[in-house]
Parts: sequence; structure tokens; C-alpha cells
Amino acid sequence: MAETHVLFVEDDDVIREATQLALERQGFLVTAMPDGLLGLEAFRAQRPDIALLDVMVPGLDGVSLCRRIRDESTVPVIMLSARADSIDVVLGLEAGADDYVTKPFDGAVLVARIRAVLRRFGHAGGDGVTVRDQPPGALLTFGDLEVDTEGMEVHKGGEPVALTPTEMRLLLEFSAAPGTVLSRDRLLERVWDYGWGGDTRVVDVHVQRLRTKIGQDRIETVRGFGYKLKA
Repeated sequence: MAETHVLFVEDDDVIREATQLALERQGFLVTAMPDGLLGLEAFRAQRPDIALLDVMVPGLDGVSLCRRIRDESTVPVIMLSARADSIDVVLGLEAGADDYVTKPFDGAVLVARIRAVLRRFGHAGGDGVTVRDQPPGALLTFGDLEVDTEGMEVHKGGEPVALTPTEMRLLLEFSAAPGTVLSRDRLLERVWDYGWGGDTRVVDVHVQRLRTKIGQDRIETVRGFGYKLKA
């Protein structure tokens, strides 16, 4: 199997070199860049399997770089932030990131998060949309929303809806149990592959992103419990 190619954008020389070495020891192929503009060039030239982007990098900040990448690809993105502030987390996730890790981070934790993201993307490569544990092939209809669980396509009012793999997995979870309240912890486990507690802000932001694409009233918030797809 080919090495997993990681694009790592980090301006701190010590962190960049130490993290690159740690990832390479785990068998990853790493392209490390010190600023966002060089990171964007490397992404377009090499099409990595996953991108690790520090929020605060010169040239083109990590959030803007994430938006550029998301405009061109569904490649998984993990944001790295020196702060756990909501603004950093939310901006990164709203830009299209699939997960985030707060610095300073343990190398083993970072590797585990990378592998978790790759597992849920099926490690299909830079533009892959493979999703594991697909429901049986069927066309599910919820009002004007159609979900093709075999072809991994979504249409609203007859028009195609472009979803990232994470958004698609989230919609599949809702579609498999319409009208059933799904807790944030369950969604973290099923969609983000977290076998441990995670930050539920990841769920909340992705639900909001999904709502903007399939309809704000399609997914209902059940306060104190979670979310459900209106049947």
C-alpha cells in the first residue's frame, strides 16, 4: 500500500521539524511548509491524502488556506491551533475542516486523530469520497431531499448537493434513523470515529454546515439530547 501523504503547514521551525519526524517514523510521507502560500502551492502540485494546517501561519492563514483547499477538493483537513478558543475552533470548522487538534499536542494523539480521519474517509486518496459502513443501497426520500446511499449522491429539489465526506457520513447517520434523536456523543463515535470523548463543537458546526446545504429545517435540534432528521 502506498504511503499516506500528509501536507503539514506550520511556521514554527521546531514544531514543524519535530512533528514531521514523528509522522515519518509512523510511516507517513510528509511535505512540510512554513507558510500558507507555499502550502497551497504544494497542495495543488502534490494532492496529498490529508492536510494538517496551523491556524496562525504567515502568507495565507490556515483558515483561508482551508477554504481554498475545500473549494478545490474534499481532501480531509485537520486544523492545529495554539488555543482552544471557540473562535479558532469554529472558524476552522466553518471553513471546511473535518477536525482540529489543540497545541501543544502529544504525537500519539495526533497520529490517532489522523488515522481516525483517514479511516472514515476510507483512505481513498486526495479526492476520495469512500465512506465505510454504508447502509444497503437505496434511494431515501425526505420531502424534496433524496439520498442515494449506494451512489453517495444527494439531491435537493432535483439539484445535486455537494457534500464533503464528513458531511455525507453525518447525513447517512441521520438518514438511517429518521425521526430518531442522535446524541452528539453517538455522532462523534459513528462519524468521527472517536472511541473517546471529543469536543461536541465539531458536531454542532458540521450539523450547521449540513443544514445550509440540505435545508435549515431538515435537521431539528432537540435541546439537551442531540439532533434528529425530520422524517
